[in-house]
Amino acid sequence: MAARAWTGAHDGPPHLVACHDCDLLIELPPLADGAAARCPRCQYVIGRGAHETIERTVALTVAALILFVAANAFPLLTMRASGNETEATILSGSRILWDQDNGGLAALVLLTTFVAPLAHALAMLYVLVPLGFGLRAPAAADVFRWMGHVRVWSMAEVFVLGVLVSLVKLADMAEIVPGIALWALGLLIPTLTAAMATLDPDEVWDRLDRSVEMDADPVEAPRAPEAVRPDGEAAP
Repeated sequence: MAARAWTGAHDGPPHLVACHDCDLLIELPPLADGAAARCPRCQYVIGRGAHETIERTVALTVAALILFVAANAFPLLTMRASGNETEATILSGSRILWDQDNGGLAALVLLTTFVAPLAHALAMLYVLVPLGFGLRAPAAADVFRWMGHVRVWSMAEVFVLGVLVSLVKLADMAEIVPGIALWALGLLIPTLTAAMATLDPDEVWDRLDRSVEMDADPVEAPRAPEAVRPDGEAAP
């Protein structure tokens, strides 16, 4: 039996959760910032106290988007050889593969280096920004589940490793000048990693449960029953 540990707020009743390791049902009390609750049977950490993890994740995600734009707006590197100068960008790799009739590989490179990182960052902002205001975006729970599937396809770190290997191999053949995009991409990876490490999924689920859906119709308060006298007329 699976359950979500309650770690968002720090006051209120305890929540009944299941240990993710041994399935023991436990009452998880409110946790102070930095505190951790362990399963009494297997010592698995079932919850951690944290303040404003969503707000910090939003700040890191916005920073990651800025770096992502810079990584795609500027060249990764410039290669100079025999009087010729060639600039390489993130998208140019997919375009070259496409021109060489490697459509599948071009699509895979585009997916892992551009589409997946961008979709993951935008999905995080779509879910988390409204939660900061006590609101819930439409289909936010489905988007948050979908984020986990997109994250595994984001492989910017593999792309950077491949660029560094290419720099070493081409160093003796041409003059290689690292571009702004390479530095931005190098900063993007730890920023995205920090955003994911900061985010507490339990707090997100808790806030999703307690938030009000955006554009939802207001619920009219129930009207008190009207008192009626024995003669059938309304009482004053």
